[in-house]
Amino acid sequence: MLHVPLEQRLRAAVAAVLPDAPSTPVQVRPATDAKFGDYQCNSLMGLAKERKLNPRALATQVVAQLDVADLCLPVEIAGPGYLNFRLKPDAWAAILAATARGEHLFFRPAAQPKTLVIDFSSPNVAKPMHVGHIRSTGIGDCLQRTFRLLGHRVISDNHLGDWGTQFGKLLVGWKQRLDPGALAADPIAEMERLYREINAACEADPSLLDLAREELVRLQAGDPENLGVWKEMIRLSQVQFDSIYGRLGVQFDQTLGESFYNPQLNGVVHDLLARGLARESEGAVAVFSDGTLPPKEDPFLVNKDGEWVADPALIRKSDGGFNYMTTDLATVDYRIQTWSPDEIIYVVDDRQSPHFRKLFQTFARWQPDAAARTQLRHIGFGKILGEDGRPFRTRDGGTVKLGDLLDEAVERALHVVTEKRPELDEASRREIARVVGLGAVKYQDLLPNRQSDYVFSWDKMLALSGNTAPYVQYQFTRAQKVTREGGAYDPARLLQTTPTEPAELALIRHLLNFGLTLEAVAEECRPNYLCNYLYDLAGLYSRFYEHCPVLKAEEPVRTLRLALCDLTAQVLQKGLNTLGIETTEVM
Repeated sequence: MLHVPLEQRLRAAVAAVLPDAPSTPVQVRPATDAKFGDYQCNSLMGLAKERKLNPRALATQVVAQLDVADLCLPVEIAGPGYLNFRLKPDAWAAILAATARGEHLFFRPAAQPKTLVIDFSSPNVAKPMHVGHIRSTGIGDCLQRTFRLLGHRVISDNHLGDWGTQFGKLLVGWKQRLDPGALAADPIAEMERLYREINAACEADPSLLDLAREELVRLQAGDPENLGVWKEMIRLSQVQFDSIYGRLGVQFDQTLGESFYNPQLNGVVHDLLARGLARESEGAVAVFSDGTLPPKEDPFLVNKDGEWVADPALIRKSDGGFNYMTTDLATVDYRIQTWSPDEIIYVVDDRQSPHFRKLFQTFARWQPDAAARTQLRHIGFGKILGEDGRPFRTRDGGTVKLGDLLDEAVERALHVVTEKRPELDEASRREIARVVGLGAVKYQDLLPNRQSDYVFSWDKMLALSGNTAPYVQYQFTRAQKVTREGGAYDPARLLQTTPTEPAELALIRHLLNFGLTLEAVAEECRPNYLCNYLYDLAGLYSRFYEHCPVLKAEEPVRTLRLALCDLTAQVLQKGLNTLGIETTEVM
């Protein structure tokens, strides 16, 4: 956190030497190795290269203008122009005291808060949520929590799949083959059965497919009976969604499904036609390449046999129906008109990347002024694999239902808790198992680089060692226990002592990087940065716990170490909460 005043003063010094230089590239970051100090800056070398200056000479001039004597020992110039900052002991003490007083938790709200719309999860009505939904749901929830923590305005929107051709088949199944008893017992399973049966029957009987199309047309025309059945399907599906989201602790500000935008779709197509951005082709309406991008960068072209051919964005099918592109264009328009966001973030798997490239390009051509004000970002992610390296499936090859996955995680965690803590009563063991099991699932999903595929492993996920949620949660319980046993302490006493033990200093340095980590998560939309930060913090606390007695230490060292336990517990808890993971005081 001390990088902020250092960075501000360094930028002022650079401006004094190079008045025309932009300030943004000048950054102060934690030192890569403690032997170089506490913070470093390598930005001056880039500035010198741009201006054909000697980088070390420029660094010397900048340091002459730099006043950080209240925070640091004399700044060192290393190599061709690195700046190394070593904090004074009283600077450590002052920031610890401020944090202990509750002034901050090693981060500050953003200086310029943004408004962001985050689109994530988006399950389909009448289908069970499956294991694949954990990725979009977990990443999206972590991002909304991170942005909110940093003071931004967030509108989270669960864009439900509640409209489309599948409902024609569902309506036929509902009217012809519904089992009321099965619907009452397990609505999602019954609707899934109906769809599978009718879908298969349509392939064998073209007349049934025609009937499904007729039912869909009646629904789209507002037929009261079909609308009533459709609304009941949504209601029953929402019960499932609410149950899963409740278990995961995920909340949304809006749940505007595809059907919400249906009245706008004709207008979108007509406007694109009127502006000359779309044209008819083989009875359909589509947006084609405008030739302004190189072929390799143009989402409306695809290479086939060495030749670039048209791959347009379809916005109205030849039968008059609309598709995802039409709905998504209407959705972008609505979100910008309603919330005036600085960014709209879509947390959707990487396989949809071509769709979003077309969407963003089409919208920019349709509404260039709005596109200039609002950044559209696709935050993609990879697949979940089984330990055989193939997509994660049940033993019989079926899709893993998310509810079943969560149940198994909690049951496996209960087995571990019962084995480790048999003296606890059953209610306590089950509550710990709930927190640990659900946290383990989320953490394992958020830990990898989001764009990588990862292997789902029950054993690794629930391990009490290594980079797992249970390990981080356990270190929280240790820090919290010491804090609880140590009782209240006076933050003013922190100004009376200087941390000297290597384990103390390493822990303090890492605590100060919490804010930088949150900013990096927000900037790049990568929750794995926070997972790795918390794992490193947990490890540093473990070493501190082993080498630095707390409750038996003499004052003022006792207060310093007790504060470190307290602040570590707070950061671990806040960090885990930002990942959407709960903590428990007993493990």
